Amino acid sequence: MIVKCLKILLLLIYGYFAYLLFLITIQYVPLNFDVAFLRIKQDEIGLLHYRWAFFIHVYTSIFLIAVGWMQFSTYLRTHYKQLHRIIGKFYVLTLLFLSGPSGLIMSYYANGGLVAKISFITLSVLWIVMTYVAYYYARKGDFVKHKKYAVRSFALTLSAISLRLFKYIIVFLFHPLPMDTYRIVSWLGWAFNLILAEIILFYWFKNKINGIKT
Repeated sequence: MIVKCLKILLLLIYGYFAYLLFLITIQYVPLNFDVAFLRIKQDEIGLLHYRWAFFIHVYTSIFLIAVGWMQFSTYLRTHYKQLHRIIGKFYVLTLLFLSGPSGLIMSYYANGGLVAKISFITLSVLWIVMTYVAYYYARKGDFVKHKKYAVRSFALTLSAISLRLFKYIIVFLFHPLPMDTYRIVSWLGWAFNLILAEIILFYWFKNKINGIKT
């Protein structure tokens, strides 16, 4: 009962932050070059390739947030296997061909100087690689490894939420300069998620192995 309530609570929290991201996304609908984040990217938005990358990234990434969590639903995997595969393919194709490459292009123009650029480029490359490897192992039928890399991929997807969350926390507690904040969260936003994912995977599969032994 406690575990079920905790899952519901986490899902509600996730839904809340996904909704906040949706509110950010619709600011750019219809196309708007002078709103929110783009107000400080006026030089870059004049570049055609950056403009394409930005709007592709914004318009597609929200769907990864919307459907990504469903792939970890035991009920969905058990009772609706075909739907699980369809959502999985949508997630992989959208990320590998749209969200990931567009994020990589944007990374080169990231605020915060070289420190932030390296972080976002690393994030984009890892995001693409983890997702492809998850898909690769699914095709091979190695669903243990598939699940591990799917968790890592989604942990990086969630950096869209954690980056903003850490920004609010750091500003509230320490009041650093804006660019200093951005440099910190550019790394913390995804590195924390990936470390947490590794911890979860370690105990997750450790408990499964112990369960088999007993």
